[in-house]
Amino acid sequence: METKPTDEECCDPPILEVNNLSVIRSGKIVLKDVDLTIQKGEFIGLVGPNGSGKSTLLLSLLGVLKPHNGSISIYGDVPNPRNFFGRIGWVSQAASYLPRQVKLTVRELVKLGTISGKNMFSWSDGSNEKVSRAIEMVGLEDVENVDVSRLSGGQRQRAVIARALATEAEFILLDEPLVGMDRDARNSLLKLLDQLCHHAGKTILMVSHDLTAIRQTAHRMIFLEEKIWFDGPTNLFPDLDILADLRGITPAHDSPIQIQEIPWAEEV
Repeated sequence: METKPTDEECCDPPILEVNNLSVIRSGKIVLKDVDLTIQKGEFIGLVGPNGSGKSTLLLSLLGVLKPHNGSISIYGDVPNPRNFFGRIGWVSQAASYLPRQVKLTVRELVKLGTISGKNMFSWSDGSNEKVSRAIEMVGLEDVENVDVSRLSGGQRQRAVIARALATEAEFILLDEPLVGMDRDARNSLLKLLDQLCHHAGKTILMVSHDLTAIRQTAHRMIFLEEKIWFDGPTNLFPDLDILADLRGITPAHDSPIQIQEIPWAEEV
């Protein structure tokens, strides 16, 4: 299933177009015949089991991995990290796990997001304004001068997202940002990401194993396992039995498992 863009969305060209994409890693096909279109302002949850190709797809979009077949177009151009600065923000799984010996305040970490080959030796007042705005967007003003190592997991994740926002990125790619977060931090981050789409005009593609969180937050869900098995509105995401059937997974038992009553259960 695929989502259909609204008439309003059709006025603008898509941010991302993937056509018939196949990617091979270590001699094995990891992605096969993937077709995908993303419009501005969407919040998309990319889900699937371990080894299903989710991270491979993100790395292909970033230009780190090259297609075996098919094509990728981002903002009308082929993926090239040199052309992405200021338009695409990338937050990897390990982005918030900084070594303890590295001493950086939140503000210093976020400011790293404004550095490019062109301005490496000349940070401007404009860069400082971008940093302040990014920190405000993620709600870390109160800890901007605190060492990152002293932050909670949720705060660190917000800080690395702020680093991506400091580039004024329009399209943000997140790889498992919810890992290691407690419930409150997870809910807070998901609310932030939703607000970035609705109020800041950002487009988000987020990889996550947390199906429940994605179904409560993302506007659209994609289930990937080598190829795309579902692509549609979150409220239409199939239940697990239907999803298993789509993927060709058959029950291991010939008949439904019967739960036997325990004679003494009522006495406990």
